[in-house]
Amino acid sequence: MIDPGASSKAFDALLIGGGHNGLVCAFYLARAGLRVGVFERRSVVGGAAVTEEFHPGFRNSVASYTVSLLNPKVIADMNLAGHGLRFVLRPISNFLPTDDGRYLKVGGGLARTQEEFKKFSARDAERLPLYAERLQRVADCLRAIAEQTPPNPRRRLRAAVASAAQLWPVASGSAELQQDVLDLFTRSARSFLESWFESDPVQAVFGFDAVVGNFASPDTPGSAYVLLHHVFGEVNGEQGAWGHAVGGMGAITEAMRQACVAVGVEIEVDAPVRSVNVRDGRASGVTLEDGREVEAARVVSNVNPSLLYGKMIDSADLDPEFNRRIKSWRNGSGTFRMNVALSELPNFNCLPGTQRQEHHQAGIILAPSLDYMDAAFLDAKRDGWSKKPIVEMVISSTLDDTLAPAGAHVASLFCQHFAPDLPDGRSWGDVREAAADHILDAVDAHAPNFKASVLGRSFLSPADLETTFGLIGGDIFHGAMTLDQMWAARPMLGFGDYRGPLRGLYMCGAGAHPGGGVTGLPGRNAAREILADRSNPLSRHD
Repeated sequence: MIDPGASSKAFDALLIGGGHNGLVCAFYLARAGLRVGVFERRSVVGGAAVTEEFHPGFRNSVASYTVSLLNPKVIADMNLAGHGLRFVLRPISNFLPTDDGRYLKVGGGLARTQEEFKKFSARDAERLPLYAERLQRVADCLRAIAEQTPPNPRRRLRAAVASAAQLWPVASGSAELQQDVLDLFTRSARSFLESWFESDPVQAVFGFDAVVGNFASPDTPGSAYVLLHHVFGEVNGEQGAWGHAVGGMGAITEAMRQACVAVGVEIEVDAPVRSVNVRDGRASGVTLEDGREVEAARVVSNVNPSLLYGKMIDSADLDPEFNRRIKSWRNGSGTFRMNVALSELPNFNCLPGTQRQEHHQAGIILAPSLDYMDAAFLDAKRDGWSKKPIVEMVISSTLDDTLAPAGAHVASLFCQHFAPDLPDGRSWGDVREAAADHILDAVDAHAPNFKASVLGRSFLSPADLETTFGLIGGDIFHGAMTLDQMWAARPMLGFGDYRGPLRGLYMCGAGAHPGGGVTGLPGRNAAREILADRSNPLSRHD
């Protein structure tokens, strides 16, 4: 930990924010020999990936709640397993009850999933292998791009060469691959899925990802991109798998903290940064809320670009055109996050029983069709939240019995759509309890014992997510994951290579490439660029 009395000493690199990407970046920099300090506003590191007790005897992941996208190279380099991190896999990926009393299970192998699809459409079952294969090919290309630094168009010839190299796997691929990439980045989830599948439950179980953390309809152009999340990640070496960290998401960031301390990173919690200090056009350190000034050769931001440039840096220190453009950075994910302590497992109408079954261990999707999801979005735009919300429930304690007392359970409810800004002058402080009740009623419609089994609850509205974790507009991705805010344009063209508009200023959070999710890649990639600048005497940024 940082000695507060010595915190005025200069760091080689100072990280604003101790979320997982900040810890990853700090680790790589310290391992390379830099003196690194991390300043975190909360009393614990981890950002939105933390585990906390929310009811006596019940613990759960507070915001982020499931794992698939954490990069294997980050896991290996930081020796997270050696610091106690373990993952467990879901026996099946998803469970979706339907309105007519049936259900769809996805996972447990391709053949088994095909048998499930046959309950609704033999044609959909037949098409599933080719669909999975085509998405896997696209995901393979994008995995490589995610680990690279986007080209900076200001570097002209070098940018052209880098762009060609990164896009070569697509350009040299088949016509089918090229068309799939175009479709996934430009089409809506509905139009893409309807070109493959005909049944509502099948479209819904895939289309759900199009609205997770995304205040949009499955009919919104570009929403097809997130369908790749089904195949993009991996757990314990199994591609496309979804799992859980034993001990909750906080176990990931606790292992990262230990890895950072082991290489000499100095961490101070309860240390919110008020502003970035600028001297002669260079980021020279930060001023903390308590008034202390901390000098640093490099300042690395792990916070939302809107927070960094809108509140932490004086606009007079930035180019007017940069100020104009960064104000258009779009946030707001329409998410309401809830944890509940349960006396028993949900007794689903379509699969009765309160004894643990495999569907209790899956991601439980309560949204039976794309039309349902579209109606939820339209409701939220008009009224602030949906009459029938979209809910994914994960009962973490069915996979990890350390989270709840024997015989009891904890469940994560990840709910869409809840508008970041409510109409008619209402605030989330006025209606958050009513919204939470509304969500429990929605679950009760599928499992009538659910609401009565709730022993305690905690929840975070979009406003709470902003206040607690600095997620502007409740945006879990630090900015919308749309084509105009991706790759070299994240957070804007000319600054997508992790370098900010001031010398010595870098970005390592989810507001940089490749974006949101607990991947660690923005942190790893940013560290690589910082170290490259440090070793290059001709660098114009370091």
